[in-house]
Amino acid sequence: MSAVEHRYEVRSRELRYRGRIFEVVTEQVSMPGGGTAARDIVRHVGAVAVVAFDDAGQVVLIRQYRQPVGRRLWELPAGLTDVAGEDPAVTAARELAEEVDLTAGRLDMLVDLHSSPGFTDELIRVFLARDLGEVPADQRHDRHDEEADLQIVRIDLDEAVGMVLAGEITNAPCVAGLLAAARARDAGWSVLRRPDTPAPG
Repeated sequence: MSAVEHRYEVRSRELRYRGRIFEVVTEQVSMPGGGTAARDIVRHVGAVAVVAFDDAGQVVLIRQYRQPVGRRLWELPAGLTDVAGEDPAVTAARELAEEVDLTAGRLDMLVDLHSSPGFTDELIRVFLARDLGEVPADQRHDRHDEEADLQIVRIDLDEAVGMVLAGEITNAPCVAGLLAAARARDAGWSVLRRPDTPAPG
């Protein structure tokens, strides 16, 4: 490793697209040895996901249709961090209630992941929810669009990890969350972080 690391500086930035969830920009970035290179980047609002772990050792998975891949995927309850100033743990608790009608008596930080840092800055914060309870029937969220078609199941954590290793679960935060949850459980939950742990970077 060199004694002095190159500092990558943005020389110019051009907005290509702006939507509600993300924008696409082209940045000219200074490169080692001189010169610049163009990098197309998706700037994303970020997201949270929740591994809901019950007293029977099961986790809550949802099966949801995703248009970009044209099929249904096994996923965790999840949602965008698109409410300005909202704590990600609060977002996680809300998504847990809205997508699978559950509350959590305890919420911990499980794992952080950059979903695909070759082209996007999206950060997904995955929480572990325990001491689960039911949202009262008259207070449940009215799900729309793809969420209206959600399939919700509970499955043993080790079986879910087996589905990951068999290639049956491919959604990135679901893969990371399930593997991290199994490791954290096997460590007696000693590796968990506080839910208000600052985001990396």
